[in-house]
Amino acid sequence: MPALIAAVMVVVLVVHWPALSANARCFDDEFYLAENPLVQNPSWTSAWRLLTEVFRPTTVLGYYHPLGTISVMLDYAMGGRPEDRHVFNRTALVLHMMNTALVIVLLYALFGEAWVAAITGLLFGVHPLTVEPIVWLGERKAILAGTFSFWALVLYVAYVRRGHRGFYLGSILAYVLALLSKPSATPLPVLMLLLDYWPLGRMSRRAVVEKVPFLVIGVMSGILTLLSHASTSVVSLSYATDAKSKVLLACAKLMFYLGKLIWPANLSPHYSTPAPPLLTNPVVVSGVVGVLLLIAVTVLSVRWTRAVLVGASFYFLAMLPMLGFVEYSPTFANDNYAYLPMVGLFLPVAWGVGRLMARPSGGAGRSVRGDAIFVAMWVVAGLEMAVTRHYLSFWKDTESLFRRVCALAPDMYVGHNDLGVALTQKGRHDEAVEHFNTALRLKPDYAEAHHNLGVDFATRGHIDQAIVHYREALRIKPHRAETHNNLGLALAVQGKTDEAIAHYKESLRLKPNVAEAHNNLANALVGQGKIDEAVAHYKESLRLKPNIPQTHNNLAMSLAAQGKINEAIAHYREALRIKPDYAKARTNLANLLAAQGKVAPVTTSR
Repeated sequence: MPALIAAVMVVVLVVHWPALSANARCFDDEFYLAENPLVQNPSWTSAWRLLTEVFRPTTVLGYYHPLGTISVMLDYAMGGRPEDRHVFNRTALVLHMMNTALVIVLLYALFGEAWVAAITGLLFGVHPLTVEPIVWLGERKAILAGTFSFWALVLYVAYVRRGHRGFYLGSILAYVLALLSKPSATPLPVLMLLLDYWPLGRMSRRAVVEKVPFLVIGVMSGILTLLSHASTSVVSLSYATDAKSKVLLACAKLMFYLGKLIWPANLSPHYSTPAPPLLTNPVVVSGVVGVLLLIAVTVLSVRWTRAVLVGASFYFLAMLPMLGFVEYSPTFANDNYAYLPMVGLFLPVAWGVGRLMARPSGGAGRSVRGDAIFVAMWVVAGLEMAVTRHYLSFWKDTESLFRRVCALAPDMYVGHNDLGVALTQKGRHDEAVEHFNTALRLKPDYAEAHHNLGVDFATRGHIDQAIVHYREALRIKPHRAETHNNLGLALAVQGKTDEAIAHYKESLRLKPNVAEAHNNLANALVGQGKIDEAVAHYKESLRLKPNIPQTHNNLAMSLAAQGKINEAIAHYREALRIKPDYAKARTNLANLLAAQGKVAPVTTSR
């Protein structure tokens, strides 16, 4: 068995190898990396804050999920950076390989067929729907929740088979860690009960009582999830708005994911919501009809086997938190949502293949039918590998990814906005503006597109136009800290220092832990001669981001103005340690040393 697992893991590694060089930024990635000072300052203090900032997080908004962010922080400590995601992708791929091994172990523990468990686990490991949680940094939480969920299930089955209390306690611990990664793991206790019903065949009062600790933890986590998300974002109970539409869309989602599992074509990190969500919409109708047919097949199958009932129920219950009854995301569907639920569908597959590949009664080997099934599964795995490789090619950079998103969903304003950001970063400003304007045509009150138009114009020195868009973004969304900071920068260029300072301060009120805003405010205060205030903000900026040479240079100049020569020299030298070719810091240090009579002076610069 270990050799089979190792072989499958090698295949998964080879198939997903291009993921290591994927460098696309997707949607909310910046909250986990580029705009997250806790991640960019790896320490026990940062980890503790991520764990304890439950209702008022200072970085990542939304429901409480600290372990995923801590995992990203550890990757940052190992050298991962926004511009080079190799380290992040490597960790995610290792986690996925581990998850594949755990799926194989789980299937083997349930059915006792090594080869069947291995080939079914391979189908999971190379499936195209597993691409997204590997290469989408913001979905590290999904793959980590999968890791701990699979551990919880494997340990629970080990407890049932061997009766050792340690496995039971380990399963509870794994469940807690899964919930701390992502609350999508909440249904695990009910999934364990399904396994008790079949194939473990131990459904009893004892089996239910054993789930009580899990259920208590799950309920507590669910309440915490609702409260934490409601305090930082928008949470909506479907029955409080339009229950009928939500039920119809839930049916559409169930069949949508099932369709992608069977035929994984046109994959994307975003899928447009069927509109209108009514029975007059063919997508909605097909979803409802599909669910009704699935229910009918499941009920009829119980006459012969419990496998289909348990597999379908596992899939539905594991998918339940993502069906939209409580809204956590504006998107209709995400591939990573199927990461755990798809294992439920592999349960009847593994059982059925095992039965079909069984030796004939009194025979001495596999039947011809068994060989045919074995070959067919390899063919399916091969097709999955080809599609996975193809889909990975779109994740090589942000432009490629969002060109695909816009091609598959041209009415998606967020996709056009993110494509515009990628084009701005490449200096292709005319194309970027075109996509920002498309986003605004699709959604005129979209603050993010106005903000990014402001960034694009400011990058080119068109400050007046930048200010117009920053102000419009703030009119629509007045509490966006980044826009206040950028507007402050633009106003400072125009010499409107007082107004710039007001926006810097508002930015820091909304988001106190942004190093850049502290540095920008300090620069403006220096211009007003308020050196003491400036020094305080420079120091806070360096506390948040200690390796920014420009901030060390700016602080050194202010310290020199205060007469704190030794401190100033230390910061100039720290700037040069970080960036040895930093000419401004070298010049300013030379001037300061010259003032001490040690070297000849040169022109001072900030």
